[in-house]
Order: sequence, then C-alpha cells, then structure tokens
Amino acid sequence: MTLRQLSISGGKPIRLKQILRDAGIPLSELATHLGISRTAVSLLVNHGVMPASAAEKALEPRIEQFLANQISSNDDTWKAEEVEPACSNTPAPDSPTQDPVDEPNDEETATMLLRKHRLTQATRQHFELAANPFGDVEDIADVFLSPDIRYAREALFDAAMHNQFVAVIGESGAGKSTLREELIDRLQREKRDVHVIEPAVLAMAETDSKGKPLRAQHIAEAIMGTVAPLAPMRSSPQARFEQLKKTLIESHRAGMRHLILIEEAHAMPTSTLNHLKRFLEIKDGLRKVLGIALLGQPELAIKLSESNPQVREVVQRVEIVTLPPLDANLDAYLKHRFERAGLPVARVLEGSAIDALRERLAPSRQRGMSLLYPQAVHNVLARAMNMAAELGMPRVNADVIRGV
Repeated sequence: MTLRQLSISGGKPIRLKQILRDAGIPLSELATHLGISRTAVSLLVNHGVMPASAAEKALEPRIEQFLANQISSNDDTWKAEEVEPACSNTPAPDSPTQDPVDEPNDEETATMLLRKHRLTQATRQHFELAANPFGDVEDIADVFLSPDIRYAREALFDAAMHNQFVAVIGESGAGKSTLREELIDRLQREKRDVHVIEPAVLAMAETDSKGKPLRAQHIAEAIMGTVAPLAPMRSSPQARFEQLKKTLIESHRAGMRHLILIEEAHAMPTSTLNHLKRFLEIKDGLRKVLGIALLGQPELAIKLSESNPQVREVVQRVEIVTLPPLDANLDAYLKHRFERAGLPVARVLEGSAIDALRERLAPSRQRGMSLLYPQAVHNVLARAMNMAAELGMPRVNADVIRGV
C-alpha cells in the first residue's frame, strides 16, 4: 500500500486522516517518527500541505513504515478497500473514542489565544522583514487610528486637558495600554503642563481576600506623591483631605492640570468608584482642578451600568468609551502594521489567510463575541508565519491559519 493509494498526496489527506482516527493514533506520535512538528503534521493530514523542507518522496515511505508498525496487517483500517472521498468539512463520527486529527475546538482555540507567540529569527529572515509587525508601539506613527481608536485617544486627551471623567473599556489585548502610553507620550511631546497621577495597581483586587483593594486613601497618597512629593501627609482623614484640596488648588493656580489615570479599573471596589465623585468635586471656585480616566475590561461596564444603583452618582458623570474589535478594520490594520515593518501585507499573507483569520476569531459559539483584537490577531499570525517559514511556504494561506 502506498501513500498515493491512501490518498494523502496531491492535497487529499482524507484516507490517512481516517486511518489515524480509526486506529486512535495521535498526531504527536507521527510527528515524532517523522521528526517534524505536530503542527506540520496537522497541516499535512488535515489540509494536504506538504512541508517544503521534507520532500514528498522522502516522507511517503517513512509514513508507510510508521503505519505498518502501528497497525496490524489484518486490521480493516489498513486494507486497500475503496473509500469514498470525503470533503474537508465532513463532520467527525458522533462519538469517537479518540479523534487525534480534528481541528481545535472553541475551547482549545480560546486557550491558545491567551498564549504569547513571537516571530522567530528564521521567520523574519524567511519573509525578509526589516522589523517585527507585531512589535511594541514606539511612535505615534505606529498607532493604528481607526475611527474608534481616534475617538478614545481624543477622549483621554480631553480628560487630561479639560478635567473630564472618562472610562475606556475594552477586552484584553484591545489596545488600552497602548492608548495610555501614547497619551503620556503625547503630553510630554506637546509639552503640556499635566501631572499624570497613576495609583499603584500591581496587586489590585476587589476584596482583601483576593489582593489589595484600591482605596480612596491610596488615590489621595498618589496625588500628593505626584503633585507635592516632599510634603508629609497629615494624620487625620479630615486634615489629609484639606491638605489634598489645598495642594491641588495651589497647583492649578500655578498653571498645572491633573489627571488621575487608573489601569485595570474593572478590579476597583464599588466603594472606591463612588469616592471618585469626591475627587471630581474639588474645585477652585467654579473650575475643576483634575480629570479622571479609567481603563478596564468589560466588567467595568457592568459596574458602571445605569442599572447599578450603587454607583448612580458616578454613572451620571462618566463618559464610557468602548474599544470594539477590529472586525471591519482588520484589512486596514494589517496593512498598517506590515507597512510599518517595511513590507506590503500581500507579500506575507494571501487574501484567503485574512479571511480565515477573520473566521477563526469571529464570534465564538461559547463566548458569543468577536476575538478580533490586536493581541489575539498578533498571536495567531505570529504562530502561522512561524509555521509557514518552517514549511518553506512563500506566503501564509488559509490552511496554515486553520492548522495552527
């Protein structure tokens, strides 16, 4: 029996896939025998993508030997009976005991998305990339400014310059930290007289049992530590508040602006959210002396919901800005990132790969939401590009995206 009779060559992997499934042989065993990665074997078995680094003629006898060793010669799965070719989207049996070659399910994909992947040196050399398209933002020109990102950027700047209260909400990897970093860079670049006050959030949690809740006292200490670092804090709560108020007003009259900027704000206790109103009420006559900007995950939107009576006074004062996924802007985003890396996106990704990426990160059945956020996009593409380079493929196609 040859591989061509088993129909794995020529982009038709169905027969080998069925043999491995019926025999309960995991892909990892075949990958170990062939000396190539599990993902390369997955692409070979599921999509018929032959590794360019391993010639087809060299792989065929080694796979035949592996199957001969693993499967008895009288096993029905090894016989040469005719099998009606199945299409690539044929569903697996209803109750397989072990299905080593199926595509990852939603849960596996979601888990993978949380894992960081970096482009290898070999990958950058393979695609002739002068820079990493998924690297950190180091310049305003690196920031992709979709209409939504542009609005969030200006809302944060407005909070700093005109003492507004804004909450920027987005999923993990949506770009909140980038907006924070760019805001600080912009204020410095434009030589704006703004004290940016960032309370420590390293171990912040809602309750003492989970970590260290951020209290109003900690925010007050952060304000004094930024605006008047040499002034000792008063002992009593009333004296501390009067000291804080006096310090902010004097700084405001000297021409300074103040912005309380809190990351991971979804982990703030409700009581602290309520206390933010007290900071906003500190004024010099009619003029407010500070603004507040919160950055957090969607749980923050729940806390600041109009239906939450515990924070009604805060809800009436805060503007909520949501960072949506890249759904409609995926092509433009990838074009921007690859151009910043010195290479047109079409030199690296086939159009089918972008479509497959959109399908993979589209609303999932489990979460009912899009995962098309920058960090998730970077992780999938970095892994796919590494695999394409390993396989010697000139560009990433849809099969590689689906196979990683």
